[in-house]
Amino acid sequence: MKNNVRQPKQERSIEKKNKIIQAGWQLFSEVGYHNTNTAEIAKRAGVSTGIVYGYFKDKRDIMISVLHRYIEETSRPIMDIVTEITPPFNFEQTVCKIVDKTIEMHQQNAHLHNALHALTATDTAVNGAFLQLEDNLTENLSQLLTECGVTTLYIKEKVHLAMNIVQSFAHEYVFDKHAYIDYQNMRTVVCDTITHLFDR
Repeated sequence: MKNNVRQPKQERSIEKKNKIIQAGWQLFSEVGYHNTNTAEIAKRAGVSTGIVYGYFKDKRDIMISVLHRYIEETSRPIMDIVTEITPPFNFEQTVCKIVDKTIEMHQQNAHLHNALHALTATDTAVNGAFLQLEDNLTENLSQLLTECGVTTLYIKEKVHLAMNIVQSFAHEYVFDKHAYIDYQNMRTVVCDTITHLFDR
């Protein structure tokens, strides 16, 4: 049977679709993707299951919308830090701001982060979206830093490596929490390492 998914144009319809996406966000965060069904999403959104299928083909379709919103909402604050700087600026201070904001984004969205990243091994669209995010951040951050007067060899490679360092530290800080690690000391090491990476 053909599923005619509509694109909402009126404000009321857009609001309904957003409620469904928000309900998916909440439930995927609370119980995971595989433990959520469309009926539960409809109930949480305060709409009928039929309404859900009017806007989305299936649960995966909702998840893809949640994924794109998650990527937008978690990457925008990082980009804002860089777009707001003007030369001359304190590079290490900016790095530390990005580190702290990345940790904050992971803390605020820890459960959804885990639910979505768990799908990267089995869903090519999810994996592709995260890879595209890496590409976009690398390109945009490299360009913005260059425009702000940062001159260094292999800037894209360094930006990409720095992103991986920050991500790894955020995972350590939010998820791993090794008892023998002083995470404030590790934060200092991370900021220093990235700053020195761009020295040459």
